[in-house]
Amino acid sequence: MIAVRLGLQFPHLPSNADGRVCVKRSRSVNPIGMVLPEIEVNIQNSEELFDYLRTRGRLRSGELPKCRMLTGGVSNRTVLVTRASGESLVLKQALAELRVADHWFSPPERILREAAGMTALGRLAPRGSIPGLLFTDSDNYVLAMEAVPEPHENWKTVLLTERVEMGHVEQFAKLLAAIHRGGTDREFRQAFGDWSFFESLRIEPYYLTTASRVLPAAAFLHRLVEQTRARQIALVHGDYSPKNILIYNRQFVLLDHECIHFGDPAFDVGFSIAHLLSKANHLERARPALAAAVEHYWEVYRQGRGLAEELPTISHTLACLLARVAGRSRLEYLGEGKRSRQQAAVLALLPNPPSSVSELTERFLESL
Repeated sequence: MIAVRLGLQFPHLPSNADGRVCVKRSRSVNPIGMVLPEIEVNIQNSEELFDYLRTRGRLRSGELPKCRMLTGGVSNRTVLVTRASGESLVLKQALAELRVADHWFSPPERILREAAGMTALGRLAPRGSIPGLLFTDSDNYVLAMEAVPEPHENWKTVLLTERVEMGHVEQFAKLLAAIHRGGTDREFRQAFGDWSFFESLRIEPYYLTTASRVLPAAAFLHRLVEQTRARQIALVHGDYSPKNILIYNRQFVLLDHECIHFGDPAFDVGFSIAHLLSKANHLERARPALAAAVEHYWEVYRQGRGLAEELPTISHTLACLLARVAGRSRLEYLGEGKRSRQQAAVLALLPNPPSSVSELTERFLESL
């Protein structure tokens, strides 16, 4: 259990006396020797899911709601449940082995970190930007949250249709600036000081795996890992990307907080800029608009944060651009040719790295 303050306790965690679904878990071992838990409840099995929700008092006896599997992530099972009353909730169940081509493992206990992150971010982000947490279940690695009402759009999907709106970019920047600006208190450091989930979900599969596969970048990536581990400045989301933004009523709603930790905020900025530049690689007609989006994003973030570390941001952008084409989690919309082009563009920049985000954007796009 994560030790937390700031009201980040888990009031929704039931005790045995409250009727918690208690699970006896057997263990299996994966090919690399990590012990994997076996759970009794698979939330993607509707019969098991309905029994589970009835046991927890979330469904009436005999009630059969609608359920829909949600896609887009590789680290969780995610299901939308809609009752006849119209009430909706989303359940997430953390997977020990992520659904990618490579073997990629992370302890499913990270679902508790995500729950703590939702509570913390709910205090820092603009009202309505973080879904409400309903309950967590540490035995089955499940959390339930309020569903974002329909109709809503996913920002990644919007961008891939070449709709690049500066109002969206500005909201994206202001939301991250609010998290970083407000997330510097000592209590956040204590609550989110453990890096084990960030290491297993980002440092190893992104930076260290890429270093082992792209040898010309190995020294740069190992040096960046050391620098990142030493920079503990503010609360870091760790997965700040368009994929994790839903747009409802013109407001951004941020999802997927399992990588949250107290660390280097430049990671979030570089990670997110890399997503915008990767889409510029993919969408040739939208490159000018996406280049302008990067510029606007950086300026609005820097003003909202009050300070911003430009050189670390550039390093993380380059590292993430490379990791998303050579690491364990490759961008699915980039074909082999575009991946090779992106890798070559980054390697060409490493000997003489850009000194500003503007220069990085210009030189990266020129190389394409």
